[in-house]
Amino acid sequence: MSHTLPALPYAYNALAPYIGEETMTLHHTKHHQAYINNANNALKDHPALEAKSVEDLIADLSQVPEGIRTAVRNNAGGHANHSLFWTVMGPNAGGEPTGDLAAAITSTFGSFAAFKEKFAAAATTRFGSGWAWIDVWEHAYYLHYQNKRPDYIAAFWNVVNWPEVAKRYAAAK
Repeated sequence: MSHTLPALPYAYNALAPYIGEETMTLHHTKHHQAYINNANNALKDHPALEAKSVEDLIADLSQVPEGIRTAVRNNAGGHANHSLFWTVMGPNAGGEPTGDLAAAITSTFGSFAAFKEKFAAAATTRFGSGWAWIDVWEHAYYLHYQNKRPDYIAAFWNVVNWPEVAKRYAAAK
């Protein structure tokens, strides 16, 4: 089974003005698709691995031959990260979490405001490119925010899909 690009759960322009249509289109159809293409290419000679879900692949990289392990980790990992990222954002979102998720955040960080500060610090100070559960690779924000990563991180709170985050939190408990 070749891995395929999942459809976004909203239109490319749905997160504007916080994340623009052009950024979303390029991010999804070019960057995310490239991870999928590269993962599929790395796995093409390994049908048993190719048949696994991306989650199963990255959950146990010891099953992946050494010669393709880095390519699978980087590209299947990028595919998994992006697939999750799209679902934890949404139009008409933002606000604050509720229920068990809100309680867990308050218990761990002291308050939602303190959590946001820690999150912003982790995302802002991430050297180079990466994740802090927001995509802070430049392709995720540069068209709109240029070199102002903190502005992108602040805008992210307006598109967080808290019901989806809470659902995932409950499933992980």
